[in-house]
Amino acid sequence: MTREEWLKLSATFSAGSLLPRHLLAQLISDGELKRSDFGKDFVWGTATAAYQIEGAWNEDGKGESIWDHFTHHHKGKIKTRENGDVANDFYHRYASDIELMHQLHIPASRFSIAWSRVLPQGTGQVNQKGIDFYDRVIDKCLKENVAPWITCYHWDLPQALEEKDGWANRDCIKWFEEYVDVITRKFGDRVKNWMVFNEPMAFVPLGYLVGIHAPGHINFSKFYKATHHVVMCHGAGARVIRNNVKEAHIGTTFSCSHIDAKNDHPGNIKAAARADAFINRLFLDPVMGRGYPIKDLPACKHIEKHIQPGDEKLMPYDFDFIGMQNYSRMVVKKLALIPIIHFVNVPAKKLGHDITDMGWEVYPEGIYQLLKQYAAYKNMPQIIVTENGAAFPDTMVNGEINDTKRLQFIKDYLKQILKAKQEGVNVGGYFIWSFMDNFEWAEGYRPRFGIVGVDFKTQQRTVKASGKWFSEFLSQ
Repeated sequence: MTREEWLKLSATFSAGSLLPRHLLAQLISDGELKRSDFGKDFVWGTATAAYQIEGAWNEDGKGESIWDHFTHHHKGKIKTRENGDVANDFYHRYASDIELMHQLHIPASRFSIAWSRVLPQGTGQVNQKGIDFYDRVIDKCLKENVAPWITCYHWDLPQALEEKDGWANRDCIKWFEEYVDVITRKFGDRVKNWMVFNEPMAFVPLGYLVGIHAPGHINFSKFYKATHHVVMCHGAGARVIRNNVKEAHIGTTFSCSHIDAKNDHPGNIKAAARADAFINRLFLDPVMGRGYPIKDLPACKHIEKHIQPGDEKLMPYDFDFIGMQNYSRMVVKKLALIPIIHFVNVPAKKLGHDITDMGWEVYPEGIYQLLKQYAAYKNMPQIIVTENGAAFPDTMVNGEINDTKRLQFIKDYLKQILKAKQEGVNVGGYFIWSFMDNFEWAEGYRPRFGIVGVDFKTQQRTVKASGKWFSEFLSQ
């Protein structure tokens, strides 16, 4: 059966219903992917983040986060001038959303806890209603046989701490330890899979260096301080988890992109090395015990002056797994005018491949190359792909969302992950970003990453073709 024939048939079924098993099985066989190829212990799931889906931004004692503040007071920084005040209304709809995960055979859900929902001022008084909410979410996951994987921090620092200089204040280490202590003591009896951070290479430079994400700073000094403090918090948070949670499985996640030079010009080759050091290694290297990548990124010397006695022993941590998050690659060339990094990206539209709705190149081979690069680190633990996915313009036709480009994207990236695994890379899981369409930070609600579509006016959920395929794939 061709993909075109499958699309015509799929349009005849009602929204949210699964396609007949034989049709999806045929589609799976066309792609030559089987769940069993990855092994019985391979973890499968989808991912979300608190600010992007929960809504209820000021309900039941929740404090203001930096993203609440940023979207309310700097609306122009959001391309659509929208915010996450309601988002997917997961705060009120969590039960039906988790039931849908169960119906789709999704074994694991990666989600984050909103720091300001449990500690409205960032430290001090615990908000019991916030604790109660996550208790309900966790218990519902367990009831529906969906394993909860918690991310401690996914970008939504309490605004009260930002007013004390946020991650640029070294006190953030003890603030973070207190927060992680609270949530692991409350939930560690039922949750064993924990991630300390989501993508420090996103929230630190985007929030403190270029100002396009919360808290919106353009400040070199704050960027260097925040970088070191967040590196320190990896180990600090992980040690708290280890102390509080019996049999904890602890990791942290890093965004990464395969880097290619535009050509063999020596200046562009050096630019690619700087790009790799900045994008892929700035946080990973010190956590892995290699220190800051100062040789390839000389600007790291500005970070080193913030290292205090004893820090170098506390920067590394022996994680149980490292979360890799990849969407695309970068092709770079030298440009000395750009501070710190001295490189610029070649526009994706000039690279000759498909482009997602985020303007990112579709390059499945990149995740294979990154897995090999990560695996080459000394003492690299198991790697789990904790985010991978794509935003494409979705169209509802006869109640169906036939997102063939997203489906093909997932299949093509999975093939590259399987290739790396078959070559000996210790890769142990894959989480799709995202379970459902959500608020995509500075992009607003326009980009659609979900395998479940969301009508944000009615909050109706519609399982897309990619979600139906994933469900059938998981049930094999």
